[in-house]
Amino acid sequence: MRNLSLSWKNSGSFSIICDFDNTITSMDTTDALLSRFASPEWEEIERQWVAGHITARECMAQQIGMLDLNLADLHNFLDKISLAKGFKEFIAFVRRQKIDLTVVSDGLDYVIRHVLARHGLQDIPIIANQLRIIESGYELAFPHSRENCGSGVCKCAAAASQSPVILIGDGRSDFCLASRAALVLAKRGLSLEAYCRENSLNYLPYDDFYKIIRILDCLQHSQSFHYNEILRRLSSESETKLAQSGG
Repeated sequence: MRNLSLSWKNSGSFSIICDFDNTITSMDTTDALLSRFASPEWEEIERQWVAGHITARECMAQQIGMLDLNLADLHNFLDKISLAKGFKEFIAFVRRQKIDLTVVSDGLDYVIRHVLARHGLQDIPIIANQLRIIESGYELAFPHSRENCGSGVCKCAAAASQSPVILIGDGRSDFCLASRAALVLAKRGLSLEAYCRENSLNYLPYDDFYKIIRILDCLQHSQSFHYNEILRRLSSESETKLAQSGG
């Protein structure tokens, strides 16, 4: 982990890139939509992507074309999607600290905007694949793709002008940026955490956004993003809380 000497209180010097599906939400919204409204063949296409036979972009383009639902059904479905624990409090925290935050997702922009707006968070910047509503159903456009990247959204390109970056994520679309970010916060037990371990990348695990707030609060009182310093502060915080509880 790079040791970046930064003043946390001068928050304009870094930014946060946060994934959406299974990070801000408690589920992968695209997979949930496909499970409910697409033919079963979408799962075979998913297997082809996981096996490396097709790119993520090719996978999603085919799958979204299989969706069979009208806008009313789509909105009704999206209205039932909940946010991860502590996400609203996290947004309040980054706003107080004037931290630049962008949601960067290899998911669907229409879905992300609808879900966030329903929770009063419609002003968060979003970079995602463009879901288009056409006469025959739905299709995807990829305005944030790059020729040498198989993802619909190239997260490394999205982060190129936002250095240094804290990455918050959970899955495969975060792998490339994880090796370049100043700090990685990986959802515990999922593929991004496994990737960081397998590739000897220092990271901090989280279970919900309350933990992320605690991590960022520790950073607020640190002079750098140094991994070991953050761990020491988190460990000290946990020991203090345990002593206060009488444990």
